[in-house]
Amino acid sequence: MSKTVKDYIRTIPDFPHEGIMFRDVTTLFADPRGFRMAIDQLVAPFAGQRIDKVVGLEARGFILGGAVAHQLSTGFVPVRKAGKLPGRVIAQDYTLEYGQARVEIHDDAIRPGERILIVDDLLATGGTAEAGIKLIRQLGGEIMGCAFIVDLPELGGRKRLEAMGLPLITLCDFDGA
Repeated sequence: MSKTVKDYIRTIPDFPHEGIMFRDVTTLFADPRGFRMAIDQLVAPFAGQRIDKVVGLEARGFILGGAVAHQLSTGFVPVRKAGKLPGRVIAQDYTLEYGQARVEIHDDAIRPGERILIVDDLLATGGTAEAGIKLIRQLGGEIMGCAFIVDLPELGGRKRLEAMGLPLITLCDFDGA
């Protein structure tokens, strides 16, 4: 029987806090077959569509987003934690499980009307993705979809993004947080 993307992802109990089952995609990234499979599956729904830029959410979204952008022959734009980008930025605050955070994007990274694909490794509550979406929309980008490797459905991120009217793909899901 052939492996699926999910088979390459390990679970680490009690990281970063007790009671959390951490879904570690670094084992997927380290395996050439698994990594190629994941990138191919993230790209496939968007092949043939005009995508002007791929936006990767910090940090594992950079790894995936760069590879997806390469496959789609398009540009890559990072959405970073506050204070990491040089030059002029716009920022968006969002809520984490244990407080607030902020992400930023260069204010000239996306031009009005550009068609954007957002990529990250994991969809949990959807807070980081929603912040990225708000930044892209503020710059006039048209979001063509969001692509994630892992969905944690119990945390509600999928419903949150679908309520924003966004097409969404995930490659696998895991029960529990």
